[in-house]
Amino acid sequence: MDNVQPKIKHRPFCFSVKGHVKMLRLALTVTSMTFFIIAQAPEPYIVITGFEVTVILFFILLYILRLDRLMKWLFWPLLDLTNSIITAVFLSVVAILAMQEKKRRHLLYVGGSLCLTAVIVCCIDAFVVTKKMTNLKRFLGVEVERKLSPAKNAYPETGPDARQRPA
Repeated sequence: MDNVQPKIKHRPFCFSVKGHVKMLRLALTVTSMTFFIIAQAPEPYIVITGFEVTVILFFILLYILRLDRLMKWLFWPLLDLTNSIITAVFLSVVAILAMQEKKRRHLLYVGGSLCLTAVIVCCIDAFVVTKKMTNLKRFLGVEVERKLSPAKNAYPETGPDARQRPA
């Protein structure tokens, strides 16, 4: 009998939920940046969306090449979560400012709407990363404290409201 160990299957990043969310973020941010360039938006709008495109491309390449598994000295899920939060804040500001131009410059408004959609996708991305971090804690055996509310008693049979049952 051969002593063959089963090979662990790893889902490629492009086919994972995280991969789909990152690529959707990239598409939305590139499209909003394109609308900002066409509408001749103020330079900070273009710079912020361009920077976000660069960062998202960095994370996509990092996960496709599986560099996160090679460089274990850096906790990538936390860095990814931080990036999602910062991106959501900056794109929210850009979206709010750009969407105020609805009546004057329609393409700027469309770019702002796409930025707002990218913010929503950033929040979904943060949720996916947070879920992965929770699963990692569970895998490592880290216990998460769960507190009971003071109104509920953990052992209702022994509390002051316990009633004696007839035998």
